[in-house]
Amino acid sequence: MRLNQVTIGCSDIDASERFYRLLGLRLIVKTDHHLRFECPDGDSTFSVERADAVPAGEQVTIYFETDDLDAEYQRLRDSVEFSRPPTDMPWLWREARLRDPDGHRLCLYSAGEARRNPPWRLDPPDLG
Repeated sequence: MRLNQVTIGCSDIDASERFYRLLGLRLIVKTDHHLRFECPDGDSTFSVERADAVPAGEQVTIYFETDDLDAEYQRLRDSVEFSRPPTDMPWLWREARLRDPDGHRLCLYSAGEARRNPPWRLDPPDLG
């Protein structure tokens, strides 16, 4: 099984389009109520769907991985407000935090090998 698609709600489709294009996602579908983007690396897609409002308790956290977090931060910092600049975390990721126009939390991060294989990874179950 692979995660292919994530869809979140947005209250302003035009603001969401500008924001996610600024992050570097490529717009591949656009209607008056739906946007679908391709991530620039890999084959994942990401969508926003118009909603009357996005209640504070229904906002999600979205993680976008980048090979050079510090360069992405420098590219975006004059256009986007970050709540946390690039910071080394105890789980061996380097993360920067921000919010999209509807308040969804975003984490831009670089994790390298630690994303899937941290030193504390559980061994696969013994199937024999």
